[in-house]
Amino acid sequence: MTPAPTYAYTPDKNRGGVTMGSIWKHRDRWYVGFYFEGKQHIIGYYKGEKMYSPKTAQKCLSLIQSRKEDSLEGKCLFRIEEFTGQGWTDVNEYYGEWMREVIEPKRKPATIKGYWSYYRNWISPFFNNSNARLHEIQLDTLTALLNSIRLSGKGKLNVMMAFHSMMDYAWRSRRIPEMPPFPKREDYNIVEPTIKWLSEDRQMAIINAIPEIHRPIFLWLKYHLRRPSEACALKWEDYDVINEIFIIRRSISARREVGSTKTGSTHIIPCHPLYYGTIKGIDRGFGGYIFKNPAARRSTKRYTNESLNGIWRKSCRSVAESIDLYSGLKHSSCSQYINEKGLSLSELQIITDHKRLDSVRKYAKVEVARKRALMERTTNKVLTFKKVSEKDQ
Repeated sequence: MTPAPTYAYTPDKNRGGVTMGSIWKHRDRWYVGFYFEGKQHIIGYYKGEKMYSPKTAQKCLSLIQSRKEDSLEGKCLFRIEEFTGQGWTDVNEYYGEWMREVIEPKRKPATIKGYWSYYRNWISPFFNNSNARLHEIQLDTLTALLNSIRLSGKGKLNVMMAFHSMMDYAWRSRRIPEMPPFPKREDYNIVEPTIKWLSEDRQMAIINAIPEIHRPIFLWLKYHLRRPSEACALKWEDYDVINEIFIIRRSISARREVGSTKTGSTHIIPCHPLYYGTIKGIDRGFGGYIFKNPAARRSTKRYTNESLNGIWRKSCRSVAESIDLYSGLKHSSCSQYINEKGLSLSELQIITDHKRLDSVRKYAKVEVARKRALMERTTNKVLTFKKVSEKDQ
């Protein structure tokens, strides 16, 4: 129902082909009327807020007029939904609403923290200096956004993928008429990092230098090829003593325990035969976490990523090694299976529980010594060729 005006102010009908519109008051609120495409549109919000003063209503009308004039000059697109949609076509405002209503209720704390970081550092500054509204974003705007992000190729991709998710939600919510194309992957200049890994003897030298009270969790990471955050969250209820299997179903995200893994999948991992003695020697106490840090201050005595990294770095220094925790354990153990123990990629995929073979292909970048050994294994199978005389040619 159109609010009946109790007080109205109507500027000139037209200016340069642009309908000027009108503002009026109904009860305690102000409204803007704007004639567009044969229909009078009633706007009751300015930047998402109800209008309670003629000054605010006039600002709203002036903005509509300005946008319409710019569209006639080819500077932008004009959609009346930008104003009748209660202001949600402002990019930064819509991103914040999307985060609070869609991302925060469903995603892990680390993901939420990352998405807000992308917004503060790159998305918000860019659109504060851009005239583009949500429905106007096209490839050129997205390319400019990409070029404004001062991160590595992978970092740029992370920011743009978060923005892509927001735009996809806007399209499915009919806030934008179409989903614009995004820059192609080659535009990010992503350099695939080389996997850094240690041979098993060097890896074990680091683990053996770790104090015995901390060693079980590091051995578990070596043998079971899981993430440190999953080891920190592992509880006795996740270990089936009868079948000797670990059920990986929770992890740590932004220092908080969450009820799912990074990928959202539950993984059933058999206890490695070389770990039987270690798991049996861990005191169960009153249950809770399998791996307890005696030096932890919190009552749960749970390890954290920070404490694991601190212990690992100290041990590395003691044996003159320099490698990060993830590379020294998971990457190294996976690479050892391929390059030292002769497993195939498909066999490693089964052990690691990866869904795609491509995920383990990076571990097959063997060293020169391994390539030479494989070549030497075929030296007794070299074919001999019969000499062909000129007569036979």
